[in-house]
Amino acid sequence: MPKFPEVSLLNGSFVFRKRRILNWVVLGTTYSTMYMGRYNLSLANPILSQTYGWDKTQVGAIITPALLAYGIFAIINGPLADRIGGRKAILIGSLGTVFFNFLFGLGAYLGFLGKGNALVVYFASIWMLNSYFQSFGAVSLIKVNSAWFHIRERGMFSAIFGSMIQMGRALIFFLGPLLAFWLPWQWLFFIPSLLILLMAGVTFLAVRNTPEECGLPSIDPAQVSTGDSQAVTVRYILKKIFMNPVTLTIALAEFCTGFVRQGFEQWFPRYMIEVQQLPLDSPVFQKNAMAVIIAGIIGAVFAGSISDWVFRGRRTPVAFLGYLIQVLSLGVIWQTRDVSWVVAAFVVNSFAISVVHSMLSGTASMDFGGKKAAATAAGLFDGMQYIGGSFVGLGMGWLLDRWGWGSWGPSMIGFSLLGMVLMAVLWNARPTDSSGH
Repeated sequence: MPKFPEVSLLNGSFVFRKRRILNWVVLGTTYSTMYMGRYNLSLANPILSQTYGWDKTQVGAIITPALLAYGIFAIINGPLADRIGGRKAILIGSLGTVFFNFLFGLGAYLGFLGKGNALVVYFASIWMLNSYFQSFGAVSLIKVNSAWFHIRERGMFSAIFGSMIQMGRALIFFLGPLLAFWLPWQWLFFIPSLLILLMAGVTFLAVRNTPEECGLPSIDPAQVSTGDSQAVTVRYILKKIFMNPVTLTIALAEFCTGFVRQGFEQWFPRYMIEVQQLPLDSPVFQKNAMAVIIAGIIGAVFAGSISDWVFRGRRTPVAFLGYLIQVLSLGVIWQTRDVSWVVAAFVVNSFAISVVHSMLSGTASMDFGGKKAAATAAGLFDGMQYIGGSFVGLGMGWLLDRWGWGSWGPSMIGFSLLGMVLMAVLWNARPTDSSGH
């Protein structure tokens, strides 16, 4: 594997920081383009109904298998990424995402499938396979970062990564309506494929798993695997992650996060169209979509900052605050249809979701998994989030078909409340090294 010449001779911490910046900027940008190949479906949601005459339950039948597959395979692929390394894992994930986004768009040309359930099954199968490869993304990112960042830095750098990920959503919410207006809907899937392919090539050239692979000395991240000489075996992983009451409680909280996050993100573009009468290419819709993205970025930065500097490395109090804000904003969405109040609640809810997501999936997984099992912890947390989110496809589609948009807000509030309770239970939880300190 080639080394970068500027790091072959160590000339102080500046060289380390320079190489680390290159690593996480490329890795974060690659993951953000993968987000484009995931959230493009939320923009295609109403277009598929308009094109093929499908109701919300049929569109939900595409969403649910994909989210469930992501959740299950994130749990499985976490240990795999711990064994093969984050760099190789994200290359597998990004190239698979390219292939299946292309095949999803290709479905527009498969006239022999008709416009009924056979086409629904095709789209659901392709999107489920796309989700399998997407599930490599988060675990890869966490695995690589766990070797490059000290525990007291992770909140802030997870905030930076969270911001870069939000840029992937921003790109698709900005480009998507323009593509849908000027081009056939399938280009919502073709364009992200090309961008992901480009970043996969850059990742191959630039990203390295550890400082040692760049000719730099390793760092002591002061985490749960410090001083731990055990090999990464199935038994090690089961004990470290799946038999730890703290990680299991966080996983349950992430199930709640998933229901709220996906319930909001998969359906809010359609809500804006059907309830607020704003088409995707409306300037009002685009400005509000951008406000939601910006709020997500601010939420990630806010969470990372106060977890490192105020709570001294504790993540759960910050997540508690995020869940509380979710409850309040979802209550507003439930009680009013006034567009100004709804938009404000959308923005605040995006902030709150980002606070929780960056703290639990993005940071707590590195803290409690340690360098050796970080990807496994990330897979468990992220996987449970998407298993929770899988209920918002068929389930929420049916709920909205039967009870209308008035049922949307309250269906998510209970899960935010449960997340609050779980974070209160773990209020003082923090990782310890292998010696118990």
